[in-house]
Amino acid sequence: MKNTPQNIHPIFEHLLQRTDKEKLLQQHGVALWLTGLSGSGKSTLARGLEQRLYEQGILTQVLDGDNVRTGINNNLGFSDTDRTENIRRIAEVAKLFVQCGIVTICSFVSPTIAIRQLAQQIIAPQDFLEVYINAPLEVCEARDVKGLYKKARAGAIPDFTGITSPFEPPTAPHLEIQTNLQTPEQSVQLLFDFLLPHISYRS
Repeated sequence: MKNTPQNIHPIFEHLLQRTDKEKLLQQHGVALWLTGLSGSGKSTLARGLEQRLYEQGILTQVLDGDNVRTGINNNLGFSDTDRTENIRRIAEVAKLFVQCGIVTICSFVSPTIAIRQLAQQIIAPQDFLEVYINAPLEVCEARDVKGLYKKARAGAIPDFTGITSPFEPPTAPHLEIQTNLQTPEQSVQLLFDFLLPHISYRS
């Protein structure tokens, strides 16, 4: 017998709920939002945390410039309008992952308080954990992993955060990690210890 709109059982008309998916995964979905200057260590810590969580059997998704700017946001530049739209789209994607019970690690400069508040409101305040990955500008510039500061100093990158565009530190982050004062391994451990109570499954 064919399944037509007239004979589909009512149970199939409803999508599974977030609680169903979290029960399946035995974890709670959250968005861990890592903010900080370029070179502060956000991507390094995101990758390290993802590995630690994987070892614990926890399903994650990392969102950062490498997999967002080259895909869903590849038509955006770095104007104020485009930066806001960049974060808006990222937050909407993160929200979908969180609603599926996935621990979503977002690694973005997201330089202003307003832009991070936008992300928080889209994802939902109760699902949004803001972590300030803090390192002094001179440390970030000395690292200059991608050569961006050198280009910014030469004028090749206009409106570069920390050089020609401001960064507004979080006023009350859920956690602050000073990556210039400890090893990456120690920083990942701090992140892991902080996050674990938020994602541990409670029926």
